[in-house]
Amino acid sequence: MSESTGFIEFSYQGECHLTWYKLIGTISPTSSRPLVVLHGGPGLSHTYLSPHARLHEQLGIPIIFYDQLGCGGRSTHLADKSPSFWTIDLFLAELDNVLAHFGIADDFDLLGHAWGGVLAVEYAMSRSPGRLKHLVIADTPASMKLWKEALQMLLQGLLMETGATWRKEEEDATASGDCREILRQFYQRHVCRLEPWPPSLTESVNAMEKDSTVRRSLLGPSQFAIDGGLKTWSAIDRLHSISCPLLVLNGRHDTVQDECVQPFADKVKKVDWVRFEESSHTPFFEEEEKYYSVVEGFLRQ
Repeated sequence: MSESTGFIEFSYQGECHLTWYKLIGTISPTSSRPLVVLHGGPGLSHTYLSPHARLHEQLGIPIIFYDQLGCGGRSTHLADKSPSFWTIDLFLAELDNVLAHFGIADDFDLLGHAWGGVLAVEYAMSRSPGRLKHLVIADTPASMKLWKEALQMLLQGLLMETGATWRKEEEDATASGDCREILRQFYQRHVCRLEPWPPSLTESVNAMEKDSTVRRSLLGPSQFAIDGGLKTWSAIDRLHSISCPLLVLNGRHDTVQDECVQPFADKVKKVDWVRFEESSHTPFFEEEEKYYSVVEGFLRQ
């Protein structure tokens, strides 16, 4: 399995930045249609999604990973930028730039996890139809309102079960021991149910914690309030414009509950929805074989 890495120059608002990428396989006029993988967070690195490289072995397709601007250890970080800089338009422009660099904008597949799914959905709704051939979104809500409601419901369920209390103002790096324990239990139930967490997931989370600029700008300081730049985001009224086949994935224990993804099933013409019964927010770890079997089957269509 060949692998290459490098940097792509990305100009935005008169400034030049660098996007780090990793390509599994090769891209040529005779190669199969490539898959571009978009990591979540916002603010994680691509590392936790690296196991998706197995799709290259299963399908013989090139796979492109990249660390979005402000994320990971190699792409340009801009911790001094104001929250207004970090927008969906910025990250769509970066995705356009990656596609142009590899010359694949007219024929490719796209897989996005969580926030990466938001970007993928926005791309599918806003770009010329026919270029994107398959869209996979894993653990992605159709609106921030629906996701916030699900987060609050799951948090209240945990608090009722444990008898603990929650104070939003403590939810930061100086949080009390009680608050940290609630977060730990919440993540263990609704983010990744494996114990311990896979090293690649821990590595990506640690990278985000070193520079949380992107996450705080888009989601805000709270794990549950969602009062950053994405707070009013919704795709619901535009989902009918997605013309390519769509695969929607979530877990029974996911922060992205069924109500969060129901609009995709209701409004997209060509859609498959698979829920993983033993998974939360990371079915590619929690039900690995089933997850990749489902994704592989969809991409073969």
